[in-house]
Amino acid sequence: MDVTTLPSALRPKHNKGKKTFGDYGYVTRHLDESDALVETAPGDAQINIRVLDQRSAGIYVCIEGQGKSISGGPIQRVFLLKWKKAGGLLAGRESSREFDGCPVIGGDPDSGSDPYGG
Repeated sequence: MDVTTLPSALRPKHNKGKKTFGDYGYVTRHLDESDALVETAPGDAQINIRVLDQRSAGIYVCIEGQGKSISGGPIQRVFLLKWKKAGGLLAGRESSREFDGCPVIGGDPDSGSDPYGG
Protein backbone atom coordinates (compact mmCIF):
# COMPACT_ATOMS: atom_id res chain seq x y z
CA MET A 1 0.00 0.00 0.00
CA ASP A 2 1.22 3.50 -0.84
CA VAL A 3 1.21 5.14 2.62
CA THR A 4 1.79 8.57 1.09
CA THR A 5 -1.91 8.51 0.12
CA LEU A 6 -3.00 8.39 3.79
CA PRO A 7 -4.01 11.62 5.59
CA SER A 8 -1.01 13.57 6.87
CA ALA A 9 -2.29 13.17 10.45
CA LEU A 10 -1.80 9.38 10.19
CA ARG A 11 1.00 8.73 7.74
CA PRO A 12 4.70 8.95 8.49
CA LYS A 13 6.51 12.17 7.58
CA HIS A 14 7.27 12.01 3.85
CA ASN A 15 10.75 10.81 2.90
CA LYS A 16 11.73 10.82 -0.76
CA GLY A 17 11.68 7.34 -2.26
CA LYS A 18 9.68 5.76 0.58
CA LYS A 19 6.13 4.59 -0.09
CA THR A 20 5.32 1.42 1.89
CA PHE A 21 4.92 0.73 5.60
CA GLY A 22 8.07 -1.41 5.41
CA ASP A 23 10.05 1.46 3.85
CA TYR A 24 9.18 3.55 6.93
CA GLY A 25 10.17 0.85 9.41
CA TYR A 26 6.67 -0.41 10.27
CA VAL A 27 6.33 -4.09 11.14
CA THR A 28 3.18 -6.17 10.64
CA ARG A 29 1.97 -7.32 14.07
CA HIS A 30 -1.28 -8.93 12.95
CA LEU A 31 -2.58 -9.92 9.52
CA ASP A 32 -5.58 -11.92 8.37
CA GLU A 33 -8.17 -11.72 5.58
CA SER A 34 -9.95 -8.68 7.02
CA ASP A 35 -7.56 -6.96 9.45
CA ALA A 36 -3.97 -5.75 9.62
CA LEU A 37 -2.05 -4.01 12.40
CA VAL A 38 1.27 -2.36 11.66
CA GLU A 39 3.48 -0.48 14.12
CA THR A 40 6.92 1.09 14.25
CA ALA A 41 7.82 -0.56 17.58
CA PRO A 42 5.77 -2.34 20.24
CA GLY A 43 3.67 0.29 22.00
CA ASP A 44 4.71 3.02 19.53
CA ALA A 45 2.90 4.38 16.43
CA GLN A 46 0.22 1.93 15.29
CA ILE A 47 -2.10 1.91 12.30
CA ASN A 48 -4.97 -0.56 12.11
CA ILE A 49 -6.57 -1.34 8.73
CA ARG A 50 -9.85 -3.28 8.59
CA VAL A 51 -11.54 -4.39 5.37
CA LEU A 52 -15.14 -3.16 5.30
CA ASP A 53 -16.24 -4.11 1.78
CA GLN A 54 -14.68 -5.40 -1.44
CA ARG A 55 -16.16 -4.36 -4.77
CA SER A 56 -15.03 -4.03 -8.36
CA ALA A 57 -14.50 -0.31 -7.64
CA GLY A 58 -11.91 -1.17 -4.98
CA ILE A 59 -11.56 -2.15 -1.34
CA TYR A 60 -13.20 -0.05 1.35
CA VAL A 61 -11.13 -0.08 4.53
CA CYS A 62 -11.33 1.55 7.95
CA ILE A 63 -7.99 3.12 8.88
CA GLU A 64 -7.43 3.88 12.56
CA GLY A 65 -4.49 5.42 14.39
CA GLN A 66 -3.29 8.13 16.74
CA GLY A 67 -3.18 11.59 15.21
CA LYS A 68 0.05 13.53 14.99
CA SER A 69 -1.61 16.89 15.65
CA ILE A 70 -1.31 18.79 18.92
CA SER A 71 -4.41 17.03 20.27
CA GLY A 72 -2.94 13.64 19.29
CA GLY A 73 -6.30 11.92 19.66
CA PRO A 74 -7.54 8.92 17.74
CA ILE A 75 -8.36 9.26 14.05
CA GLN A 76 -10.57 6.93 12.06
CA ARG A 77 -11.55 7.22 8.40
CA VAL A 78 -13.03 5.14 5.55
CA PHE A 79 -10.67 4.84 2.58
CA LEU A 80 -11.18 3.38 -0.85
CA LEU A 81 -8.07 1.49 -1.99
CA LYS A 82 -7.43 0.89 -5.69
CA TRP A 83 -4.52 -0.48 -7.67
CA LYS A 84 -2.49 2.30 -9.29
CA LYS A 85 -1.41 -0.16 -11.98
CA ALA A 86 -1.15 -3.91 -12.35
CA GLY A 87 1.52 -5.19 -9.99
CA GLY A 88 1.85 -1.78 -8.34
CA LEU A 89 0.87 -0.46 -4.92
CA LEU A 90 -2.64 0.10 -3.64
CA ALA A 91 -3.41 3.82 -3.45
CA GLY A 92 -6.09 5.23 -1.18
CA ARG A 93 -8.36 8.20 -1.03
CA GLU A 94 -10.83 9.12 1.63
CA SER A 95 -14.34 7.96 0.85
CA SER A 96 -17.62 9.71 1.43
CA ARG A 97 -19.27 6.30 1.85
CA GLU A 98 -20.25 5.64 5.45
CA PHE A 99 -20.09 2.38 7.38
CA ASP A 100 -21.60 1.82 10.83
CA GLY A 101 -18.41 0.12 11.97
CA CYS A 102 -16.19 3.05 11.02
CA PRO A 103 -17.57 6.47 11.96
CA VAL A 104 -15.38 9.52 11.25
CA ILE A 105 -13.38 10.27 14.41
CA GLY A 106 -10.89 13.05 15.13
CA GLY A 107 -8.45 14.82 12.89
CA ASP A 108 -7.84 18.43 12.03
CA PRO A 109 -9.77 20.21 9.28
CA ASP A 110 -6.47 21.18 7.64
CA SER A 111 -4.90 17.71 7.86
CA GLY A 112 -5.00 17.33 4.07
CA SER A 113 -7.95 15.00 4.31
CA ASP A 114 -11.64 15.73 3.94
CA PRO A 115 -13.74 13.36 6.03
CA TYR A 116 -16.64 13.86 3.64
CA GLY A 117 -14.77 12.91 0.49
CA GLY A 118 -14.67 16.40 -1.04
